Amino acid sequence: MATTPLTVLDLVPISSGSNPAEALRNSIALARATESFGYYRYWFAEHHLNPGVAGTSPAVVLALTADATSTIRIGSGAVQLGHRTALSTVEEFGLIDALHPGRLDLGLGRSGGRPPQPPPQQDREPALVGAAQQGDAAKGNRRAPNGLLLPPRFSFERLLKSPRIGMQKRLLQLPGASSQDYGEQVADILALLNGTYRSPEGVEGHVIPGEGANVQVWILGSSGGQSATVGGENGLRFAANYHVSPATVLEAVEGYRAAFKPSADLDRPYVSVSADVVVAKDESQARELASGYGLWVRSIRTAEGAIQFPTPQEARAHAWTDEDRALVADRIDTQFVGSPAQVADKLEQLQEATGADELIITTITHDHADRVRSYRLLADEWHRR
Repeated sequence: MATTPLTVLDLVPISSGSNPAEALRNSIALARATESFGYYRYWFAEHHLNPGVAGTSPAVVLALTADATSTIRIGSGAVQLGHRTALSTVEEFGLIDALHPGRLDLGLGRSGGRPPQPPPQQDREPALVGAAQQGDAAKGNRRAPNGLLLPPRFSFERLLKSPRIGMQKRLLQLPGASSQDYGEQVADILALLNGTYRSPEGVEGHVIPGEGANVQVWILGSSGGQSATVGGENGLRFAANYHVSPATVLEAVEGYRAAFKPSADLDRPYVSVSADVVVAKDESQARELASGYGLWVRSIRTAEGAIQFPTPQEARAHAWTDEDRALVADRIDTQFVGSPAQVADKLEQLQEATGADELIITTITHDHADRVRSYRLLADEWHRR
């Protein structure tokens, strides 16, 4: 499977007992390490007001990482356009590309903007298959034809309506400002990059540096809604989030492919799919390293904000309720945890089910050395296949 490239997605997590400076140094060190392991891209996510995540500005972290690496592609996974303008986005990435030409991926997300439209309903759902039927039915799970787990759809309504998310939006946007339509904003970004932007009054807009930058533009999406449509209609590359919304990964890639129109940059659909992964020498050790994940996901989905990533001991001390378990079940059940061979098998299943051209790997453990080792063990196994 070495012909299917592996990409890294990094949130710049802060471990319990650590601090943002150490998290940033660890992420830059991880970028250098994964470059040597043969990973193809290194992306940074954007998150705000989270005590346990230091990745607040992909462009800033990318600028730091570009100087510390030389061959691996670097990018955003994703810049969240709900509180940005097309101009500021192109200017930031144009500055980085000016000194590091040809290495930059501009991944665009629509979070923080106008409320999303409900995704189109699928004509059919993957049937339950094999020996897992009875247990899956009890949990409301589905499976793709090749057995990939598709848990029940998680509702983000509680999270999006929380006062904390409202505060975040107020702090990110100027008073009285409203987000531009996502499709229009992406079109403006492409026009500014291509040097074809015209205002409604016909005035030309040229971004220096930025115009003509050798930047790959990606759309990131979790469903078959607007993001998938915008990515397809503009002939852009598309990244689907199995690790964030595993229930909707198939509708996301299907929606993108259905909308795809060839562009000057891309003559066929191109898809990357993410997975949350922890690899260790054996499954028992990997599960120990991954034991803080559920508590970390719980903090996000209760709208408390991502906590500093806990140690296994801290995670075991949490008194879990049935509500807690239900809140994180889809993410726990679809995290790929185990030996190198076990995790690589799961990634092959994900690639087969989605037809992905690339796979995005996101790994968080409390100790930095365990995280680096996880990426190394996976790369070694992947390149042997």
